[in-house]
Amino acid sequence: MKPASFDYHAPTSVDDALALLKSHAEDARLLAGGQSLLPMMNFRLATPAVIVDLNRIPGLAYIEREGDVVRIGAMTRQRAIEFSPVVAADLPLLREAIKFVGHLPTRSRGTIGGSIANADAAAEIPMVLQALEGEVRVRGPQGERSIAADELFLDAMTTSLAPEEMLTEVRLPVLSRGVGFAVEEFARRHGDFAIAAVAVVIVRDGNRCKRARIATAGISSHASRLRAAEQVLEETGLSDGAIADAAKVASQHLEPLSDKNASADFRRHLASVLTERALQRAVGKKQ
Repeated sequence: MKPASFDYHAPTSVDDALALLKSHAEDARLLAGGQSLLPMMNFRLATPAVIVDLNRIPGLAYIEREGDVVRIGAMTRQRAIEFSPVVAADLPLLREAIKFVGHLPTRSRGTIGGSIANADAAAEIPMVLQALEGEVRVRGPQGERSIAADELFLDAMTTSLAPEEMLTEVRLPVLSRGVGFAVEEFARRHGDFAIAAVAVVIVRDGNRCKRARIATAGISSHASRLRAAEQVLEETGLSDGAIADAAKVASQHLEPLSDKNASADFRRHLASVLTERALQRAVGKKQ
């Protein structure tokens, strides 16, 4: 199929892109990697009247460590993240998760900012943003602001960005040495959309859990934290029993999707299984 007709703009600065968003209001869509938007347009699931292509704007693709934070430009390709020495050293959870994202052509064109702004329920990068308690920087007519991960995702393909704002940067805290982490995913084939995925970060003190962060993808309408399961670990420790209890609680505090790929009950079951697997790996794994 072919997309519906649209006007195309390729600004060369962020200010020009924002001016186009302001003048066309909700009729415009930003084009980053195009791995989600273009197929949706071809099937006419999305029919924007105006496309604002961000690919000619310099300075939006970079990976830099600044203090205890890694700053990643919104137009940074996922393939660049996959092979970045900074990501490998300081964000190993992201490096592990990025390998589950689509296939080589997908990662070669797809961007970190596009994935986050698209907010697909099955996307791995929003899940990692939640697990690492990162934030994004966005710009709009009122200037620049930060949005924390737990305030960004509202529903399926819905974020708290205003129609006239654009995401410019992703900020993720560096994982300290010795922090446990893991990603577990279930999909029909490697590279397919996640039917269920779980990412965990564990900061431990012996058998004590100082901090637990557990986030999901593919299970509910959007990436979210499993706070009740985190609390179990922080209160009872990291024994096999505590991990099993946390996995059980994880499955109980969800609103799983039911669609052609899996029933809600199956996704609930996967949430428990994947949470337990990820926690066991994270507890036994050192960076």
